[in-house]
Amino acid sequence: MRVGRRTRRIIAVLAALSPLLAASAVLPSQPGKATDRAVRAAIGTPQVWADRAAASYRSLQQNLYHGAAGHNLYRETTSTSPGHNPYSYVWEFREASQATLDLQNITGNESTYRSDIAARFAALQQYVSTNPARPGFNSYLPPPLGKGGDLYYDDNAEVGLSLLSAYHANGDRSLIDRARTAFAADVRGWDTAPGRICPGGVRWVEKSSDAERAANSTGFSAQLSVELYQITGQRAYLDWAKRAYQWNRTCLMQSAGLYWDSCRDDGTVNTALWSYNSGSMIGTAVQLYRTTGDRRFLNNAIADANGALAYWTKGDRLYNQPAIFNVYFFRDLLLLDSQHHDARYLATLQYYAARLWVANRNPTTGLFQFKAEQGGAPDPTLPVQTLNQSAVVQLFSLLAWDPTGYARIS
Repeated sequence: MRVGRRTRRIIAVLAALSPLLAASAVLPSQPGKATDRAVRAAIGTPQVWADRAAASYRSLQQNLYHGAAGHNLYRETTSTSPGHNPYSYVWEFREASQATLDLQNITGNESTYRSDIAARFAALQQYVSTNPARPGFNSYLPPPLGKGGDLYYDDNAEVGLSLLSAYHANGDRSLIDRARTAFAADVRGWDTAPGRICPGGVRWVEKSSDAERAANSTGFSAQLSVELYQITGQRAYLDWAKRAYQWNRTCLMQSAGLYWDSCRDDGTVNTALWSYNSGSMIGTAVQLYRTTGDRRFLNNAIADANGALAYWTKGDRLYNQPAIFNVYFFRDLLLLDSQHHDARYLATLQYYAARLWVANRNPTTGLFQFKAEQGGAPDPTLPVQTLNQSAVVQLFSLLAWDPTGYARIS
């Protein structure tokens, strides 16, 4: 049965890629001709991607993981220069945890990474806020391991999604309560001040000086909220998800699939575009469709995917985005594929991931290097980040999945 599924997946991948490889203007982020040939040659079967995911994970563990002696935490980067935090922020730790989960979800890996998963989600608790009046996950570790950190609403939504992903993989219902705690932090971030231009939206950080409502905080918390509704059946989660989703569409949508970064309290808008904001709105719409059966949400997701692909696959736009932002984009495209198949979703991911393998990987260390902006061509003078190494493990793992697993993406 496993062989049959893998064979069908290989056939599906090749079928998706064939028309794209024949048309030079379709694939994203076109490099030079020599690199392009190498990238095309590096597009592999699910087993090839599974092997690359495992190898990249080993490099992550060997170079950036502290292990049991270091509280099962990660370093932020490979740099050992003075002044660096000894441990990563919660965002990096979340991405390493998600990478481990995605690797476990490759067919045949269910038991291989079980102890790693247990270590990740036990260690995650070390980032929990020590302020009982402000529960959630702080950006950095409290004493004695660190000096503490602010609570970011996007961090909490992303952590909550990983907790639900772990629940779906392993069935531990205690993870649901932890995800609810993360979501409760996001509820505190919803702006309730009267008289604003575009009232509402989720702020970025729990700080009185924060003066913006952000697409990422709002979109990710909407996705977390609807997924909590799917598990608990509590209507308040669904209502909140719909409200947050609509706020992004009303206040920050530039065009289909493209969402501005944030809306400031003075009414001005930060018009920066990021691929993960495209992804979160696609993913939320898919989950709302699955939950309600309202086809308008699916139509929105399809339109957003079309608009996002048209924009991000021009030139090097996608390649120059932070690699971790592209992970969110592709995760949600594959989630959409579970409800509305489109060969471009997987084919675009194949090409992007192959380009990272060819252009950004140090073959000696197995580590991936990027520009200071966390995307684009490698800069070998910069330290490697846990964030980016975790991103490629996630990407390669997704390419090794049986497509029937896309519907489980959180």
